[in-house]
Amino acid sequence: MMARQPGAVVLGSDYKALGVVRSLGRHGIPVWLVRDDHALANASRYTRRSLAWPAAGEARRVEYLVELGRRYALDGWAVFPTDDEGAALLARNREILGQRYLITVPSWETLRWAYDKRLTYRIAADLGVDHPRTHYPANRDDVLAYDGRYPAILKPAIRAELNSFTVSKAWPADDAPGLVARYEEAIALVEPALIMVQEVIPGGGEAQLSFAALCRDGHVVASLAARRTRQWPMDFGRASTYVETIDAPDVERIARRILNALRFDGIVEVEFKRDPRDGALKLLDINPRVWGWHSLGRAAGVDFPYLLWRLLRGEQVDERRGRAGVRWVRALTDLPVSIGEIRAGRMTMREYLASLRGPMEFAILAADDPLPAVVEIPSALHLAWLRRMRDRRTVAARPAPPVATGAPSGSCLRS
Repeated sequence: MMARQPGAVVLGSDYKALGVVRSLGRHGIPVWLVRDDHALANASRYTRRSLAWPAAGEARRVEYLVELGRRYALDGWAVFPTDDEGAALLARNREILGQRYLITVPSWETLRWAYDKRLTYRIAADLGVDHPRTHYPANRDDVLAYDGRYPAILKPAIRAELNSFTVSKAWPADDAPGLVARYEEAIALVEPALIMVQEVIPGGGEAQLSFAALCRDGHVVASLAARRTRQWPMDFGRASTYVETIDAPDVERIARRILNALRFDGIVEVEFKRDPRDGALKLLDINPRVWGWHSLGRAAGVDFPYLLWRLLRGEQVDERRGRAGVRWVRALTDLPVSIGEIRAGRMTMREYLASLRGPMEFAILAADDPLPAVVEIPSALHLAWLRRMRDRRTVAARPAPPVATGAPSGSCLRS
């Protein structure tokens, strides 16, 4: 079977992948899925073909993509990652994969500054951009020496493996004994050198802000600013559950400076939190691939995956900015979060219902593509079971931690 019309290969099958599949599929672009443990994107009517990732390391997966492209003549097809590891795989192997495919992420020299949070905070410091105070412990004694404010969080610098620590993104601790206990749990799952201790920036969803953009050599072609109003869990969110587009000139100004310094190519989300103690925006993360709520862009007039596909194919993409006042919700996780907020007295039922007024983009539910919503709950239960089994195997198999090394060095600033 030979592929004739250029299309896209999406790596992953979660709700981020579903957003990419729908974005391209609605424009008649054929989309093939290289699926993982998730089932949502696999259930979409816009997925033309679904294949399984090999259960192997990066080298084998690169071979798989090369062979896939050769066997089915996927010349000129764009490859979209949906997580950090997929983005890193494409960036690190850009030379060989780029011989056949259009690669949707920047070079590794650029992407590593977003992939490794230690480098993210280094470039922030070099640019004079505020970020949370972060400590890089080499061992248990270094954790005990942490002299910052509590509560604090443990945070993985990279997410090369999926386990309860990397999936959670952050583990909170209220005091020094709690921090040490959580650290000892974390080193059973990841290398000690990859663990950071970070201060918690106070404030709720009103303080969680993002700038999302499509860039070409650091120049912003399309963009929007957003407030990540609700997340799950609410205090230390794994993922946003309710997001609104807003006007935020200071968020945009700082994010543009970062993206320009990196000469960033592709789509990206830059996450901040506004610190109520001094009013400063603190850089949290740079996501150099599709992020959880990227499908909000379609409703706001900035359909990021489709615009990137056009840009990569040499088509003209005029500069544009998403309009404010558009909302996005993932109902399965937003409902329990909202119930918790109502019970805690931080939100009223009237405020919750008012937040659901249109224009609204649903993460999963779509009239033209209903099946993913049907499989969402059983898929979530199955995924939770798989992760629990994976964590048990990881803890049982991990050897004693080696001596930790410092954060990587380097510089990637626009001169």
